[in-house]
Amino acid sequence: MSAFASLLGRDMRLSVRVGGGALMGALFFLVVVSMIPFAIGPDLALLARIGPAILWLGALLASLLALDRLFATDYEDGSLDLLMMGGMPLELAVATKAIAHWITTGLPLVIIAPLLGLMLNVDLHALGWLALTLAAGTPALTFLGLIGAALSVALRRGGLLLAVLVLPLTVPVLIFGVAATNAAIAGPAPFGPPFTILCALSLASLVLGPIAAATVLRHGLE
Repeated sequence: MSAFASLLGRDMRLSVRVGGGALMGALFFLVVVSMIPFAIGPDLALLARIGPAILWLGALLASLLALDRLFATDYEDGSLDLLMMGGMPLELAVATKAIAHWITTGLPLVIIAPLLGLMLNVDLHALGWLALTLAAGTPALTFLGLIGAALSVALRRGGLLLAVLVLPLTVPVLIFGVAATNAAIAGPAPFGPPFTILCALSLASLVLGPIAAATVLRHGLE
């Protein structure tokens, strides 16, 4: 447990420093969501209708923005080798790094999304549902991104490969996240089924993502 806490605290401190992914992801989210209304125009009804989809897409892109550095920094300074040879199981170490990434990158997106929803003319009563679906779905984006981050380090490629590998995996999360939000706002579809599937995707990625990423690192860095 002490090793888990130490690694979690270390990665969180690195993320919030200058050059880390925490502030960069939030700023990118703000810029993306702010630019789309300029492209669409002053149609408030249209913005309110597609606002949840815009916020979910922005959160998806912002979550992936810093994932290419998740293992790259540790690989460059040798910390990744120490993690692989240490007493902590590599799957647990990888999961710990993903949790730290979500706390510093995904959680701020969940917090600021309702504020940006006001800018998109999303109904006030829907902002809570929007934050709930993002809180349930953004962990899946992070843990699925683990696989692409591990592959990009193992194959010595950059962020472009990460985007190509991870974006197709995140399509179900995007679909059910937007569906659950729209169901909570306007109906007539029930909120429960898409939200349950969204939670199931997050739980499945929580289990399978670290296992797959650890396997890639073991075989790719031998």
